Amino acid sequence: MKTKVEIINRSKHQLPAYETPLSAGMDLRANIDEPIVLQPLQRALVPTGLFMALPEGYEAQVRPRSGLAIKKGITVLNSPGTVDADYRGEVCVILVNLSNEPFTITDGERIAQMVIARHEQVEWVAVEQLNDTERGAGGFGHTGV
Repeated sequence: MKTKVEIINRSKHQLPAYETPLSAGMDLRANIDEPIVLQPLQRALVPTGLFMALPEGYEAQVRPRSGLAIKKGITVLNSPGTVDADYRGEVCVILVNLSNEPFTITDGERIAQMVIARHEQVEWVAVEQLNDTERGAGGFGHTGV
């Protein structure tokens, strides 16, 4: 059974869709009247024309498209960006150009991918000591690899 999500599409483009049966993400498209030229290291907020109401306990994660990242150096700046279940504004994507070349975003271009994911909220329990594990406090390359 698939989770139902209410969506308003004010863009000129089709709704995001899974490209293959086992895809986790759906492509988001730029919904712009004029092309946006991103100069090297420049960032821009790119609208999608989509508005949604996620169910409680879900978030939408906005992530880079791997093809744009490797081929053009274009990525999502706050990756992954989170769209909360109580947000009702337009879904926009913060893109940044990490290449040495200008990049032009055109209307309808697939600019990011969106994954709908369940999440939990926690209740903090203050303690004086944590239980021991084999790893302990090791991190940031502690395995030597």
